[in-house]
Amino acid sequence: MTPPKYRLSKQRKVILEELMKVTSHPTADEVYDMVRTIIPRISLGTVYRNLEFLCSQGLAIKVGPAGSQKRFDANPNPHPHIRCEHCGKVEDVHEDVVIPSLSPGSTMGYELTGCSVEFVGICPSCAAVNH
Repeated sequence: MTPPKYRLSKQRKVILEELMKVTSHPTADEVYDMVRTIIPRISLGTVYRNLEFLCSQGLAIKVGPAGSQKRFDANPNPHPHIRCEHCGKVEDVHEDVVIPSLSPGSTMGYELTGCSVEFVGICPSCAAVNH
């Protein structure tokens, strides 16, 4: 087994552990609030940088459409999500979904690094407010 290419500093380890405790797909600000209970002097910038690092190493993923505040998921394995278009809440879809693929001739020269499946709708809480 080859050793990992990264080092999990205390800060990275705490950030990942806190992220793994929840299924709410928190924003970086929410992760910051969670981590501050353990490391009170950590900065928001440090949390942002370490979340990006964890994603770059395949230990977490970013969820959400381009141009929106990203949410983070400690489950890096491909799986579908459902997102409320009103409040931004993201949840895992617990159903097997066929992940789409492209033939090599359809990639337009892109080197594919992944695919995400996201369903979009209105969550029950937002639907209740609007009715």
